[in-house]
Amino acid sequence: MLHDMEDEATTLAHAIGARVRHERTTRGWTLDQLSAAAGVSRRMLVNVEQGEANPSVGTLLRLAESLGLGLPALVEPPRTQTTRITRNGDGAVLWRGASGGSGVLVSVTQHPDVIELWEWRLEPGERHASEAHRDGTRELLHVHEGRLTVEVEGATLDLNTGDSLAFHGDLPHAYATTGSSPTRFSLAVYEPRVGEPRRTEHHRA
Repeated sequence: MLHDMEDEATTLAHAIGARVRHERTTRGWTLDQLSAAAGVSRRMLVNVEQGEANPSVGTLLRLAESLGLGLPALVEPPRTQTTRITRNGDGAVLWRGASGGSGVLVSVTQHPDVIELWEWRLEPGERHASEAHRDGTRELLHVHEGRLTVEVEGATLDLNTGDSLAFHGDLPHAYATTGSSPTRFSLAVYEPRVGEPRRTEHHRA
């Protein structure tokens, strides 16, 4: 099982690297130009393009925004059909916790107004923090199992199984387990005007 997970991560890393390199060269940008635009070190960018890095969700988002794309464009092949099925287990695992938790991007819509659907599993003691997203970003989550604490710009909100929450994703926020059992929740993220320049200096993590 561990070997299969490593193979999936390697395949995804190479696919992301190829897409970043393609988008950069299509625009005639140098590595240094994209590095400066995204606020990502040149070394990290080289590693990403070569498929040798396991970049954070924040790094991928900064690269995607600098290239005028949404995150889904880096992890999925271009598509023109109006429907798309993501089979169980085929989502892109874009975050892994130290204890085995995961954040999986399972479905998306196309830009400019992007909706992302995620499945999250946090093991006891795990926490995922995010900086503010693009202006106008909104998030909805529903707890399927366990207990979840959501931190939004300093406020702490405790949720139990079956609870839901709507909040502004353009504020700093984090998700964490609060019990001795794993927590599983679905998350929908609405991000408007993907591809347009940011109107603030916020950056995701």
